[in-house]
Amino acid sequence: QLQLVESGGGLVQPGGSLRLSCAASGFTLEYYAIGWFRQAPGKEREAVSCINSGGRSPNYASSVKGRFTISRDIHNNTAYLQMNSLKPEDTAVYYCAAERLGGCRKAWQYDYWGQGTQVTVSS
Repeated sequence: QLQLVESGGGLVQPGGSLRLSCAASGFTLEYYAIGWFRQAPGKEREAVSCINSGGRSPNYASSVKGRFTISRDIHNNTAYLQMNSLKPEDTAVYYCAAERLGGCRKAWQYDYWGQGTQVTVSS
């Protein structure tokens, strides 16, 4: 069964850090592009970051650039999103997704999605 499972969300104070994990099963994450998306209540889903199948050229939304870092561990078949200097506006459900052609694309072009993990930034 092809599956992505996110973890690592939670409640954190402004300025704090979290690391989200995205564990893949049933397929080899190395050959897929991995994207992170988020959706806040009442807002549209937003692309946060993406890394292609070669593990190169990560890209970031302007709102998180310099604070978030995407990475992957091929041996553990897991991708990560390190989030530093968190702000209240980062509060959202965060999703990881895998795209089998290997390139960072629009959300609707991703093949597999996780269930999401809640991130709440509040004092």
